[in-house]
Amino acid sequence: MSAELVLNNAKIVLENEVIPGSVLIRDGKIADISNTSASGGEDFEGDYLIPGLIELHTDHLEGHYMPRPKVRWNPIASVLAHDAQIATSGITTVLDALRVGMDEDAEMTPQEIRKLADAIEDSVQQDRLRADHYFHLRCEVSAADCLDGFAFFENDNRVRLASLMDHAPGQRQFVNLETYATYYQRKLKLSDVEFNAFCEKRMAQSATNSGPNRKAISDFCRDHGIVLASHDDATGAHVDEAVEQGIQVAEFPTTLEAAAASKQAGLSVLMGAPNVVRGGSHSGNVSARELAEHGYLDILSSDYIPFSLIQSTFFMSETVDNITLPEAIQLVTRNPAKAVGFEDRGVIEIGKRADLVRVRVDEHIPVVRTVWREGRRVV
Repeated sequence: MSAELVLNNAKIVLENEVIPGSVLIRDGKIADISNTSASGGEDFEGDYLIPGLIELHTDHLEGHYMPRPKVRWNPIASVLAHDAQIATSGITTVLDALRVGMDEDAEMTPQEIRKLADAIEDSVQQDRLRADHYFHLRCEVSAADCLDGFAFFENDNRVRLASLMDHAPGQRQFVNLETYATYYQRKLKLSDVEFNAFCEKRMAQSATNSGPNRKAISDFCRDHGIVLASHDDATGAHVDEAVEQGIQVAEFPTTLEAAAASKQAGLSVLMGAPNVVRGGSHSGNVSARELAEHGYLDILSSDYIPFSLIQSTFFMSETVDNITLPEAIQLVTRNPAKAVGFEDRGVIEIGKRADLVRVRVDEHIPVVRTVWREGRRVV
């Protein structure tokens, strides 16, 4: 006997419109969509029904495992805490960003990163998790141990995305050394002399390691069907390099020029949802809202605040010209699904997975009331 659930009296957010009606779920998939109310089932009382959100780049897991300097939490408990916050933010599919290559910002070892990955995989096997978890490898190509860290994941089929990034001073996000000093000199509590020596060391590491590491990782990913992302592209030359390396996603371009060139080259442009909500980048880079207004924005990521993903979509539909709610929702559902090859989710459509979220908007803030993954309630 098949398992059925009716979601009734909802505002259903489809790809291009919002309709009142009901959705029938059968055996974990969407079996019917009707623009009339059905009898019985769960009464939405006019709340929105949207697809489950798909998150491609969240740096949130490490904070649960390492909540204070030199403090390490149980890895499975850390994963469960992270997963709970992800799911209650309406995210049903998440690519957990795992660091590969230990730069100046790292306080963990490659072995600890692999331990966290093992905790995720064990929790998937034991059915502990609310959301569907995969991996995004954040590859710091300037780091000397980047390829050593990458080797821990070479046979892991849960890896769906790998980004190539270089946070050395004078590169990409930190072309402006004053911005780099604001972020790192204060954080690491270095004197001016110490900071200058630190910068020279990091720039030398970048000059030595970035080129070979970019090539090795991009070659591997192309051969193994892993989607590649660039990170913090700032110029047209950066985009040309990305295209040559087989990049498909442009993460957090720092300038309008780079975003426009990425879009023209056929890359999916990803920006941070906190950038949308705040009205600009915390690093002083280009505004995600500005990219949306120019038609250069394809995907949003929660980055460091899980709830910002759903918050940004309703915020954009109210504040950004020519962005409707269905269009805003696509930035966190359909578009990221397509970018990493998830063909079975990301839209409310007959035959797709019943990954769904019930949302009520209160004082312009979306309130996640219920979440289903494959038709099973997880929140």
